[in-house]
Amino acid sequence: MTAVARNVPSTSYKPHPTERMKAAMWMGKRNIKLGNVPKPTLTDPADAIVHITHCTICGSDLHIYEGELDEAMSEGDILGHEAIGIVEEIGDQVKNLKVGDRVIILPIIACGTCQYCQRQEYSLCDMTNPSKEMEALYGHRISGIFGYSHITGGYAGDQAEYCRVPNADLTCVKAPKDVDAKKLLGLADVTTTAWHGCELAEVGKGDIVGVWGCGPVGLSIQKLAKLRGAAKVYAVDKDPHRLKIAEEFGMIPINAAEHQEVADYILSIQPNGLDRSIEASGFRSTNKPDHEVMRALGLERDSGDTITDILKATRKCGNIALIGDFFCSTNDFPIGTLMEKSITIRGGQLTAQKYHPFLLDLVTEGKYDPSWMFTYEDEFENISEDYEKFSEHRIPGGLKVCLVTEFGRSLK
Repeated sequence: MTAVARNVPSTSYKPHPTERMKAAMWMGKRNIKLGNVPKPTLTDPADAIVHITHCTICGSDLHIYEGELDEAMSEGDILGHEAIGIVEEIGDQVKNLKVGDRVIILPIIACGTCQYCQRQEYSLCDMTNPSKEMEALYGHRISGIFGYSHITGGYAGDQAEYCRVPNADLTCVKAPKDVDAKKLLGLADVTTTAWHGCELAEVGKGDIVGVWGCGPVGLSIQKLAKLRGAAKVYAVDKDPHRLKIAEEFGMIPINAAEHQEVADYILSIQPNGLDRSIEASGFRSTNKPDHEVMRALGLERDSGDTITDILKATRKCGNIALIGDFFCSTNDFPIGTLMEKSITIRGGQLTAQKYHPFLLDLVTEGKYDPSWMFTYEDEFENISEDYEKFSEHRIPGGLKVCLVTEFGRSLK
């Protein structure tokens, strides 16, 4: 995919003087409000305004919902980074889109011209996230991300009836109008993140793969690993319902609640260890009391339980990918295991633009269908209640909700 040259986008929200819309607004810990706010307008000449038809809640949105990023939020921030819709308006510099196009909005906002974008490392874009806080924390900044706090740029999200999309030629993927909406919505983030996890771990033909986490991303990684030729895929989780789904998909389930030492169990049935291991559960998968205590006392923000298991279960010279949601620091990290076993470990946000339109073609050609992840459909206006259900694992069907806006309903 050829990068499109664009200016650095403004992160500000330019409100329409008269028109308004419904949007999911952060009001504090576990408090998401369906607000009535001014509709966004074109801010930069490379922008597009997209009329949202479908959106969803991401597992990483629960960081914000549960208060993990309060210091980087402002009351009234519009959330969301997974949506599809119809282009309503475009700026003078938008060349590849026109009004009326159906598009997938990618989560990553990239400039297309910096050294990282030129290497297709779009999530590491140097130009679209002005956060000094992230730079102080990591030494560098990653790209801007829709609706994901001011530490990733403070861009308004797309859990709303309209979204202003910066650098629209690079941030939107034009999609056929006859493809099922859930297939396209599944491509916005989850499938692309899962493919990125497989790429980081270098999953290939004949590999023995372990995936920690059986949420939508973890299950997607498992299915895509099989698509890429993996011989065997182990699925690790504590949720019996999700483990059953993994088993139905042809994976080998391992219930972490039944095995105190998951790595030891894996090595007992797979003595040579895993060729590729992928962490897709994040810090919320804490099992061991010491990490629970350290998090409770504020001595660490992220738990290293799963990483410890993964390093032990992975074979010498194996590959590990961290695709789960880690942000801060952890303690008791087994650095000796990493070094002595010559393991390669990689992580990072999805480089979304790199994998499209390849992934869209995979879906439109019938080689992969991501719509299975949406086990529930609801009206967008119920998003506050659905955040609560999602956080408590009460979404009907146990996975992900497809939220349909009034505009989306009108097109059926």
